[in-house]
Order: sequence, then C-alpha cells, then structure tokens
Amino acid sequence: MGDTVSFRQKSAVRLWTFLRYRELFFQLISRDIKLKYRRSVLGYLWSVLNPLFTMVIMTVVFSAMLARGVVNFPVYLLIGSLLFSFMSGAVSRAIPSVTGGAALLKKIYIPKYIFTLSSVTSELVTMLFSLGALIMVIIATGVPLSWYFLLIPIPIIELYIFSLGLGLFFAQAFVFFRDIQYLWGVFSTAWMYLTPIFYPVAMLPERIRFVITTFNPLYFYISLFRAFVLGGDPAWPEYLWRGALAAGLMLLIGFVTFSRSKNKFVLYL
Repeated sequence: MGDTVSFRQKSAVRLWTFLRYRELFFQLISRDIKLKYRRSVLGYLWSVLNPLFTMVIMTVVFSAMLARGVVNFPVYLLIGSLLFSFMSGAVSRAIPSVTGGAALLKKIYIPKYIFTLSSVTSELVTMLFSLGALIMVIIATGVPLSWYFLLIPIPIIELYIFSLGLGLFFAQAFVFFRDIQYLWGVFSTAWMYLTPIFYPVAMLPERIRFVITTFNPLYFYISLFRAFVLGGDPAWPEYLWRGALAAGLMLLIGFVTFSRSKNKFVLYL
C-alpha cells in the first residue's frame, strides 16, 4: 500500500514539475525547429519536399528489383522511409540533448529530461509536416482509403514513445561515453537495412525474416502504418500489441537508466 502511495506521489510531483516548465519545453521545441530550417529559402516546405525527392529516387532505383508483389510501391516505400527517418532523427537529436543544455543545467534547476523530451518531440513535429508528402502521394497514386486511415496516429504514438525511451537511454549514456554518437550512426545504418523499408520482408531468407519480424520494433510500427493505409494485412492487431509492448518496455528502460544517472550529470558536463 505504501509503495503504491509513494509511486502516486512521485508521479504527481513529476507531472507538476513538467507543468511548471512547460513554457521552456515549448520554447525548446520551437528553437530546434527554427534552427533546423535557419537560412533555408524554402523553410518548412523541405519537410514535404525532402521525403518526396527521396521517394522518387528510391522508387526509380529499387522498383524494378524489389517492387514485385508490393501493392503501390511508392506509398509502401514512403511510409517506411518517413517512420524510420523520424526514429533515427529523434534519437540523433536526443543523444546530445543533455550535454547541449549544460550551460543552463549548471546555473539553475531544470528537469534534465526536458531537453531530451523536447528534442524527440521537435522531430515528431517535423515528421507530421512530412505527412503532407505522404498524403500527396496517396492521392496521386489513387490509394483507396478506408476508415482504417483514421487509426494512423496509433503507430505514430507508439513509435514516438519507443523513440523517447531510446533517446533517454542514449542521452544519459552520452554524458559519460561520448563515443555513443558515432556508434549510433553505425548502428542506425545497419538497423535501416534490417528493416523492410524499400523491400518486402517476404523476399528474405526464412531465418533472417524470423529475426526481423520477431525482434525488430520498427517492423511492427511500419507494418501497422502500412496496414492502415494500404490494407490487406490481417495481422495488424498483432503489430499493434507488439509495438505497444516494445514501446512501453523501451520507455521503461530509458526512464529508469536516465533517473538513476541524472544526479551524476553535472560532474561530467
């Protein structure tokens, strides 16, 4: 009983602390987005143009080899590219988020996680802009939409939670081990090729296919999103609960590791 009360009290304190610093949270998000497009002539329009250009190039390159058996390859490709780019970009921004706020952390009290949270959220905002490119391609290719399209926030939210947990984990690790940023670059590249972004998972050997469909969380989120947009995949409830489980577990790991090490940050900043 006492543990339950203590947990509720801590949760209430964390919520109150976040609400106190919510203006800083939104200012950090605004700063990150403005910095990303600073001195850019087209500005936020690049959020739409960049995935469109990437989709066109990759469709031309891979469609002849990998599009067999894939319904509407451009949309299939763009969904995978958008979701993976969000995760990769969110974690890349999150890794140096705590060290980037060192000047403020050394002067005044600020919840340390707010820097990581704002970094991941700013990347989410950018991805939401990029969904405009997906909608344009869906209309251009004549994808028949159903009520399942209304459920696409689900994989986005699950992926956001997963990316936040991963970002928290790497952000606290980066404070102590600065090589994390370089290792993440190598790891994310390997992860991209092990995720069915521009190829159908059915073309892989059975053993590799089993590993990807069982242990790769990105497979769940991308497959769920594709199922809601393109249809034809009755396994989407399985993707949904597996994705939710992976997101919850990753957030727990990130939160626990971040909480345990945050009091040591100031010694290494």
